[in-house]
Amino acid sequence: MTTPTARLLLVEDDLRTAALVCEYLTAQGFVVDHEADGARAARRIVAEQPDLVVLDLMLPGKDGLTICREVRPAYTGPILMMTARGEEIDQVVGLELGADDYVAKPVGPRLLVARIRALLRRGVRAEPSERVEVGTLVVDRARREVKVDGVEVELTTAEFDLLWILASRAGEVIGRGELFEALRGIPYDGLDRSIDMRVSSVRKRIERDHRTWIKTVRGEGYILVAPDGGA
Repeated sequence: MTTPTARLLLVEDDLRTAALVCEYLTAQGFVVDHEADGARAARRIVAEQPDLVVLDLMLPGKDGLTICREVRPAYTGPILMMTARGEEIDQVVGLELGADDYVAKPVGPRLLVARIRALLRRGVRAEPSERVEVGTLVVDRARREVKVDGVEVELTTAEFDLLWILASRAGEVIGRGELFEALRGIPYDGLDRSIDMRVSSVRKRIERDHRTWIKTVRGEGYILVAPDGGA
């Protein structure tokens, strides 16, 4: 369950919007800090390590995409991006650069809280027995740790969640719609490309030496198998 003491950092330059969001999130039991400047926000995320960051796309100093790219090596918590543009390219690029989810502005307060709670739940440690080995790929949900050939691989929260689903059901084809609903918490519309982009990102991190772990099954979805074909 979401803890009432979860610390959030809201990065939003519109002060009126920020005040309303802070007030609502505080009433829901979160501890909320606010930052309006992009450059300062990037430094604060790394220094303060909040439990979750709500990040506006358009900011003075540095935009949200730049912030995602810069903080990801040092910040593994969830990043929820807010964009007023509503353009798919912004959402796709944001996910590629390390955002875990996105909402289009204006966003209803209940939906915003639901997305925040869903992301925080994913970060809660699981039981120590939750560990999957597929060939030389090891996915440890308790430690939130991934290793390939004994070498640890750094993944974002969203990337880990996707890999865990695929690894825990290795050898089974999982549809895009099922993955989307499990990771985003909303029905799949058949058009959203965020799962495809997330799979591509995970592939880049875990696949090496021309070995393929995650295979695309045309018209169906994705399957994770050991490179030799065994699961």
